[in-house]
Amino acid sequence: MISRLDGYQRRHRWLGMPLAVLYKFFDDQGTYQAALLTYYGFVSLFPLLLLLNTGLGYALHGNLHLQHQVLNSALGQFPVIGDQIGENIHSFHGNTFALVVGVIGSLYYGSLGIAQAAQNTLNRIWAVPRYRRPNPLKGRLRSLRLLTLLAAGVILTTALAALSATSHVFGIDISWAARVGAVALSVALNATLLLLTFQVLTARTLRRAQLWPEALAGAVVWQALLAASTYSVSHTLRGATPTYGMFAIVPGLLTWLYLGATTFILCAQSATVRARRLWPRNLLAPFTDDLTLTGADKRAYTSYATTESFKTFEDVRVRFEPDPPAATAGE
Repeated sequence: MISRLDGYQRRHRWLGMPLAVLYKFFDDQGTYQAALLTYYGFVSLFPLLLLLNTGLGYALHGNLHLQHQVLNSALGQFPVIGDQIGENIHSFHGNTFALVVGVIGSLYYGSLGIAQAAQNTLNRIWAVPRYRRPNPLKGRLRSLRLLTLLAAGVILTTALAALSATSHVFGIDISWAARVGAVALSVALNATLLLLTFQVLTARTLRRAQLWPEALAGAVVWQALLAASTYSVSHTLRGATPTYGMFAIVPGLLTWLYLGATTFILCAQSATVRARRLWPRNLLAPFTDDLTLTGADKRAYTSYATTESFKTFEDVRVRFEPDPPAATAGE
């Protein structure tokens, strides 16, 4: 039965390729890479929230009409956040020191941490040898270049996501047609940003034809995650007590970040498997050595070894022993 299933998945791309992506995901320790991206994403939110608080202070200071709109908006009904806004709505004011700390913190620890982790993950996925990867200084400059490029795009896509997630924003009614258009434009922008991220952070030349299907798929999944999280928060946490809200927000936020990081990694894995023809894999390859490796198995295992080359004069060669007797007999 296992032999028949293995033969079937090798002959059919719709099953063999996703299986190869899944195998490579675990071979590259994708779960740990996603956890690292989640950590930096979570940490970077605190300086960004400080920035948000400062910006809200400048906007609300002395503006009674805008203060009233915020108090009566959905934001004021959420636990912890809504209580703090309600208690301090008349005392919000901008803080230059907080603004500087927020910019430095979000840039150098949070955002750069995410970019560096993503850069390492992509280089590992695309089997870039260590000696071809940028040194720590050049790597951070590459990350800064990407962050500068993404800054405007993230602001725009966030605004579009807010428009598409709700039909009533600060007293403004948004039509269904406008919301659908905002969703489509947000998906297109996110796909472009994801494609640029793959190209800029990977230390090898990648053609757009190798990346755009996964970039588009990742953008669609990300939009679905945004919609699901918005619906969950608005229907589960609104009006909840501060204690319950605090314990619900943190695990929910971590889950959302982890799913987003996993989507990012799986999209990169899929592009690699498709471009480097790393399928079909042997169905039992991760579980036993008593088997005959496929050509895709050998290419994948060879790339894992050569990726760890640290010096240009270091010669790493991979040789596979003849098939074990049991596997040969089974063939």
